[in-house]
Amino acid sequence: MNFLKKFSPFYNLALFYILVSFVLRIVLVFHPITQTSFSFVDSLKIFLLGLLSDAFVFIIATGFLWLYLIFISNSKYYKPYGYIIFGFLVAFFLYIASGKTVLNEYGGALPKIGMIFVGIKTLLFGLLLFLPKYRSQIRFWLFTFVMFIYVVLILQNGISEYFFWNEFGVKYNFIAVNYLVYTNEVIGNIMESYPVIPLFSGLFLIAGTVTYFIIKKTRHYIDVIPTFGDKLKLSGVYLSLFGLSFLAIPSLAKKENSQNVFTNELQANGMYRFYLAFMNSELDYFKFYKTLPEKEAFALLGKEIPSISGVSSLRSITSNTAETPKNVVLITIESYSADFMKMYGNDQNITPFLDNLAQKSLLFTNLYAVGNRTVRGLEAVTLCFPPTAGESVVKRKDNKNKFSTGALFKQRGYNVKFLYGGDAFFDNMEDFFTGNGYDIVDKKSFTPEEVTFANIWGVCDEDMANKAIKVMNDEAKSGKPFFNHWMTVSNHRPFTYPNNKIDIPGDVKSRDGGVKYTDYALRKFFEMASKQPWYKNTVFVILADHCASSAGKTELPVDKYRIPAMIYSPGFIQPQKYTNVMSQIDVMPTLFGLLHFDYKSKFYGQDVLKPDYKPRALIATYQDLGLIKDNVLTILSPKQTVKQFQLSLKPDQKPMSDFQIYYDQVPLIKERTDLVNETIAFYQTASDILKKKNYQLLK
Repeated sequence: MNFLKKFSPFYNLALFYILVSFVLRIVLVFHPITQTSFSFVDSLKIFLLGLLSDAFVFIIATGFLWLYLIFISNSKYYKPYGYIIFGFLVAFFLYIASGKTVLNEYGGALPKIGMIFVGIKTLLFGLLLFLPKYRSQIRFWLFTFVMFIYVVLILQNGISEYFFWNEFGVKYNFIAVNYLVYTNEVIGNIMESYPVIPLFSGLFLIAGTVTYFIIKKTRHYIDVIPTFGDKLKLSGVYLSLFGLSFLAIPSLAKKENSQNVFTNELQANGMYRFYLAFMNSELDYFKFYKTLPEKEAFALLGKEIPSISGVSSLRSITSNTAETPKNVVLITIESYSADFMKMYGNDQNITPFLDNLAQKSLLFTNLYAVGNRTVRGLEAVTLCFPPTAGESVVKRKDNKNKFSTGALFKQRGYNVKFLYGGDAFFDNMEDFFTGNGYDIVDKKSFTPEEVTFANIWGVCDEDMANKAIKVMNDEAKSGKPFFNHWMTVSNHRPFTYPNNKIDIPGDVKSRDGGVKYTDYALRKFFEMASKQPWYKNTVFVILADHCASSAGKTELPVDKYRIPAMIYSPGFIQPQKYTNVMSQIDVMPTLFGLLHFDYKSKFYGQDVLKPDYKPRALIATYQDLGLIKDNVLTILSPKQTVKQFQLSLKPDQKPMSDFQIYYDQVPLIKERTDLVNETIAFYQTASDILKKKNYQLLK
């Protein structure tokens, strides 16, 4: 076998990939949505630099193929190595099947996926080991299958890029990443929008035909398996090209600098654009959403947030009473829907402590979470800022030195901490909070003696409650007030917690159990806190980060954003119910009002107890941006799309009117242009402020 034939699986697939990419670019150039003309230089960039980019991206994408090919050999089936390897695979399979792995601890489909993957690997290895007469045929069909998968993926990517361009006129961006999050809805939309059966039938037919010809030209590799020395040479060449590709791909991306936007898009490689979107987590509002002239947008915002002026959210908050330097403990509860609580209609008694505490608190009965992920909730209570398109600020690169609740406390001499029972590295929380002046207390801070129970997400909420008391006692000794933000973890899949604590066993792995155990842990925390000298001088703010079942929705069902929230401080905050519509971003500014803080504010969140507050709520997914106001839900979506729905309470709900959460969402017949423009004002100005770095900490 000459050296060129050893590379035949790579260069034959590469030629096919480049051909598909070339044809796709031609199709997109002449697509009706590509309303522009291209100069000679533009055409060179599209097809020449685009071709180079495709080649380098393909090299990176064939890393798995390289791993598969270099491990093809006969020697691993010789005695005794083959039996040792097979025994190890069988043992590993049995270990996963035992249900005692980290996969089972997390729950969901992971254990089944793990068993299927290892089971198939074990079966195939056993067939190749025990059926040496058929080894060549089995290897041939495995090789064919691998090549077929690559061909299908190349064709599938080409088709996906075409349809994405057909929708948005660009290569992949954060919307494409978002589609992976909302897989069920996206598949459903595809099934309804396109002739799926003919499309995929044609795809597999073409893929099968292409694979047939590629196999004819590449089967030399498995007919005459390269020697160990040949594989070293092959790997040397491949890894050199792999390293070169890592340097070349970003350099070529910088050449996407034409004044013609379509030139840049067509020159770009779709897979690399997908990677960038995944890493950067941003979606350009001004490119995909309906906009207003800048001054008009900020003028409308000024009507919603009194006393701001110009192209900024900056304003002065004043109080007629001296500030009250209370300690503040903010508790955000993982995945805690309003309908878990008795007052919202739940009759399972899974939140007995919080049901009782709510009656003694300033209770916000009509409050909406901004999003459906923990990082959105953390963003809302830390930055008091609308949920802009794309990923939460928490997970973005530009997430530090922002105007935050922690910064306001720190300016007043408070100790400021973020407490989390898991590893704060998860979801970029550690980077975000340390970058905004918080000290971190997480699982890494625990001694072995402080951990009585832990799962994949971290220590149980009871252990975190015990740790929090220790931290607060130490802070109280310093003589300085403290602000501690505790994010719970136990009400999260796999919903495991210590047994014999509540009447639902921890190994049942039920959501009701997770909710009830977190409620139990909070009761324990307050029992311990009430015995501490700092308790009477402390305000407790309790709310959810998001609802339990809001994930997986591309529209905005308002009941999936309704969360409970309360402020509790006996002797300081009088028990009462606040029933107007409000947002998660308003909770901390309302607290600052209760503490009589005077400060310069950039917050979009407002003190809802002030007479100039206009009831509204902001709710969103990664791409649908909504405003609830006047019983109308307005939604801004990509492609400058706007939808509006009249919200009417569904009849025959058990709870009192203030706690009814289920609405009929009927499309509005006549557009409320005023509400459309207000929605644009909120989200456009927020996007503009972030883009121009105007939400930084005040010096």
